Amino acid sequence: MLFRSVAATAKTLPRTLNTISRRTYVEAVENALKLQFSLPHETLYSGSKVNQVNLPAQSGKMGILANHVPTIEQLSPGVVEILEEGSNTAKKYFISGGFATVQPNSVLSITAAEAFPLESFSQDNIRKLLTEAKGKLSDSDAVVAAEAAITVEVLEQLEAATK
Repeated sequence: MLFRSVAATAKTLPRTLNTISRRTYVEAVENALKLQFSLPHETLYSGSKVNQVNLPAQSGKMGILANHVPTIEQLSPGVVEILEEGSNTAKKYFISGGFATVQPNSVLSITAAEAFPLESFSQDNIRKLLTEAKGKLSDSDAVVAAEAAITVEVLEQLEAATK
């Protein structure tokens, strides 16, 4: 009796495993991701089809593909990397923070206060500004010290991204 039960289960197991293994990467990203990337003064992408977007989320770095689970993420200072359809190179923008929303219809909306192409930054200028900001961290004025702390956080992320 026990053998028949085990044999019946064993016969259905390959079908179950086969069903699970059929979901492939291509099927998971069958549709393109539509990107809306906006700043207060400019729209960088407006419904453009892209393959993938990598984000510096507060919860950690994350890659977004088509059919991603809907989510809202606060973005940290860091690099937004956009892999466009038909291109082998990624466009990289440094943002100081913002929000990203993934909607059920494969639409990713990124809203940031600032975004600049990563190649527009100079390592020497970053180091100089970082030294100045670190000097203000111990200022007796709490507002100046708090602004310096934010500046240091952003510049450290920028420095790491441009290496």
